[in-house]
Amino acid sequence: MKLLCPICGKTYDEPVQRCECGEPVEFEPFKGEPYIGKTVWERFWDFWPVEPALELSLGEGDTPLVKSRLGEELGVKLYLKNETVNPTWSFKDRGTFLALSHALRESYKAVGTVSTGNMAASVSAYASRFGLRAKILVSESASDEKLKAVSVYGGEVIRVRGDYGKLYFESLNLGERLGVYFINSDNPFRIEGYKGIAFEIAEEVSPDYVLIPTSSGGLFRGIAKGFIELHESGLIDGLPTLIAVQAEGCSPICRAFKEGKTRVERFEKPETIAKAIANPYPPSGNAVLKLLREFGWKCVTVSDDEIREAQRKLAGEGIFVQPASATGVAALRKLELPEGVKVVSILTGSGLKTLKNAPARKIRECPLEELENCLG
Repeated sequence: MKLLCPICGKTYDEPVQRCECGEPVEFEPFKGEPYIGKTVWERFWDFWPVEPALELSLGEGDTPLVKSRLGEELGVKLYLKNETVNPTWSFKDRGTFLALSHALRESYKAVGTVSTGNMAASVSAYASRFGLRAKILVSESASDEKLKAVSVYGGEVIRVRGDYGKLYFESLNLGERLGVYFINSDNPFRIEGYKGIAFEIAEEVSPDYVLIPTSSGGLFRGIAKGFIELHESGLIDGLPTLIAVQAEGCSPICRAFKEGKTRVERFEKPETIAKAIANPYPPSGNAVLKLLREFGWKCVTVSDDEIREAQRKLAGEGIFVQPASATGVAALRKLELPEGVKVVSILTGSGLKTLKNAPARKIRECPLEELENCLG
């Protein structure tokens, strides 16, 4: 498969990560038929640009699509795509697995990423699984507590002093020189891995709307590409309406969309509890904007209070998610969707990663001799 720039249209035969125009590249759309197989990697074998290293899979993908009660009060049929059950508790594992499959085929000895959260843990874990060295670059402000969940897998964590915004691009440049394959947020193989979310949803339900927490834009692009390829292959009749959801405290894509701009501008002084989607200058932002306009899709923002309430309601259904994962459910009240439509909200990561912001519950105290009264 060739690589294609979604903005300027230039194609590449060699495995580049970004176009000469500065935008991220992706693989050309694929049309085909699924197979009968145990995993999403096997069922959609021809849809991947690299042969998945199935013998090294940790069981990523094929996550539950849970019917939720939360849509009843709004008159919609709500389904939750629960990505928190992936091996390192987030959707990132899908893209990491496929990107490392490529790195292994190309004989890389080391891989890396720029992240302080879900992607850092995912790359560190899968590098160990694949027998590769991991170089995890984090900002100097990253907390020691957060980095424990990354370094435990054996990856080398490097605090970088300086402009964290420039680190993404510097890592790609140095990676090429030093033989380290950096699989940052919009690596083209990572985008391909996220297509599996769309494939799995389509196997179970034909949604009218899909709510996607959006940060760098890689997840949105991957899910969009998955649905588009299914449609162009004749496997689904039409495309659902995709809705990018961002936190009000860091919403560069939604702001540009609302203002009618074609390019994202840096969001100064981001402040939100949804740290996992607080990217002030998303590297795939322009590509997401193009998709939103081309297909008539939407972009919605939610407040921190709305996120907290949605997180609490999801916990009431037995699913504990990080704040960023709750943004889709939080957006439901703002959308005023037609009654009876089918909606899928992507739950991107587990709340166990962000216990600091977990909904507070009152703990009762009870002497043993008064336990009967306490239980009554």
